[in-house]
Amino acid sequence: MTSQVSSPAEQADGTVVGEQRTAAGTKDVRRLDRVIIRFAGDSGDGMQLTGDRFTSETASFGNDLSTLPNFPAEIRAPAGTLPGVSSFQLHFADHDILTPGDAPNVLVAMNPAALKANIGDLPRGAEIIVNTDEFTKRAMQKVGYDASPLEDGSLDGYHLHPVPLTTLTVEALKEFDLTRKEAERSKNMFALGLLSWMYHRPTEGTEKFLRSKFAKKPDIAAANIAAYRAGWNFGETTEDFAVSYEVAPAATAFPPGVYRNISGNLALSYGLVAASRQADLPLFLGSYPITPASDILHELSRHKNFGVRTFQAEDEIAGIGAALGAAFGGSLAVTTTSGPGVALKSETIGLAVSLELPLLIVDIQRGGPSTGLPTKTEQADLLQAMYGRNGEAPVPVVAPKTPADCFDAAVEAARIALAYRTPVFLLSDGYLANGSEPWRIPELEELPDLKVQFAQGPNHTTSDGAEVFWPYKRDPHTLARPWAVPGTPGLEHRIGGIEKQDGTGNISYDPANHDFMVRTRQAKVDGIAVPDLQVDDPDGDARLLVLGWGSTYGPITAAVRRIRKEGGRVAQAHLRHLNPFPHNLGEVLRGYDKVVIPEMNLGQLATLVRAKYLVDAHSYNQVNGMPFKAEQLATVLKEAIDD
Repeated sequence: MTSQVSSPAEQADGTVVGEQRTAAGTKDVRRLDRVIIRFAGDSGDGMQLTGDRFTSETASFGNDLSTLPNFPAEIRAPAGTLPGVSSFQLHFADHDILTPGDAPNVLVAMNPAALKANIGDLPRGAEIIVNTDEFTKRAMQKVGYDASPLEDGSLDGYHLHPVPLTTLTVEALKEFDLTRKEAERSKNMFALGLLSWMYHRPTEGTEKFLRSKFAKKPDIAAANIAAYRAGWNFGETTEDFAVSYEVAPAATAFPPGVYRNISGNLALSYGLVAASRQADLPLFLGSYPITPASDILHELSRHKNFGVRTFQAEDEIAGIGAALGAAFGGSLAVTTTSGPGVALKSETIGLAVSLELPLLIVDIQRGGPSTGLPTKTEQADLLQAMYGRNGEAPVPVVAPKTPADCFDAAVEAARIALAYRTPVFLLSDGYLANGSEPWRIPELEELPDLKVQFAQGPNHTTSDGAEVFWPYKRDPHTLARPWAVPGTPGLEHRIGGIEKQDGTGNISYDPANHDFMVRTRQAKVDGIAVPDLQVDDPDGDARLLVLGWGSTYGPITAAVRRIRKEGGRVAQAHLRHLNPFPHNLGEVLRGYDKVVIPEMNLGQLATLVRAKYLVDAHSYNQVNGMPFKAEQLATVLKEAIDD
């Protein structure tokens, strides 16, 4: 299964660079600088597992990568239908990349529905590997094929590889004591083996994974490994695949360090654990399961050894109520949800604003409104996070830009919550949550010190000389109130949602006091220390600034690179802090003739920017449940430059 590259003379366009000697003869090896593969099939075909395993091996090989899982909201959509198609796209390269790619170079289609749902995304000349066993008359009619697309000439513009994956898998497993249906379930491993041969992916990790996953069913583990190896051997021996490909490790793309592949939700979970350890506080998660945030609950429940307590509540309101109680009790408190859950949590978020306690509200955004598109991505909860509460209830908002950046964003959100005694929104989305990329594991000394000092005794002297504790006496620099752990003698104080008197925390209906408290809470958020906005403008003479936030970072940056490669001048800036904005944002915006803001909503950041800075920012919006494509944004930015 090894290959020999006989010549280093090679170009990124995929020219032949060597020969692979196999039992069937000699096969060409071509080196590519990048590849985009999409696995697609029925929601029961294991495409997410297949893509995940290919991704893990690609990460261990040292390529830079970016992924886009895409699957139905139904637990088990109708088999063989277009709504039931599940796919996993992976972009990997020998250089720094930022997106899962605009269009696949290779499509693996496990059935007619998978082919029909994805063929429109393929450029001419792309490779298509189809499981011919599934192209029965009934299966094709179910998705609207009157004739077989494998025979009617409609795929003549592509490199078609018809492979009877099911038959080959069953044949490879005939020595195992499995029913035909049980054997057929391993066809995704056969496909994975074939693609692993085509792109010279390591195999040891996948075989180890299968042994671990099916440790209690060793026969099933052995069958899956056999199917995986059969797929590899098929690629090596069949005449239909005359070429295999190499994508070298991205040796210069990463700073020195230890790396691992990580998804956004996993990185966010690790960030929360790291923040709790740096703060020397127990971590409490009060949560109700909801797509696409549930993985955070699953992951944090595994880390009791780090002082993590997870509570799966009966509903969204109970989840945040428990979290706020944990914050009152001295924990780093978190609640996780998506847009519909934020709506239910809004009253308790307002209570947290009034109580001025640290609380992280993690919103993994998805398509809305209402139940919307549970497994599709969107970034349309920004205005809800900013204003979705009664009264004046300001809350800081932080947004990660990549899956790996979810770690740092979680630590930053915790810093703000703890230092300023305030609830904080952390706005991720489904694209970041489920996507993955290489992540450099930070050294401990790189993490900030988040330790807080709880109130220990009286902090105020009354006019008669008495030493008392005032729960709303503020730090002059941060305007944060003291954090008093229940049970500390002498620190008893009122809590609740009714307005507090400044200093004493007693109930107050005084109009002047209410005005003062509202303005003070707003001033506390406005005064949060956040870094200045960094602008990427290499020549310093761009007239156009493209401003983004959240998961649009990858597509925007890829589009900007394309324009600059063609000689165009464009500046780029990306916001992590959405409330408060960086202090220099207004100055940055006024430094350019045009500002374009791409968002996966109908212009929510653009609305905020226009209102606050009176800048004629132009929106470019998309709300189709999918991330932007780099070429799509490049076209928009070129038009803005030329206009």
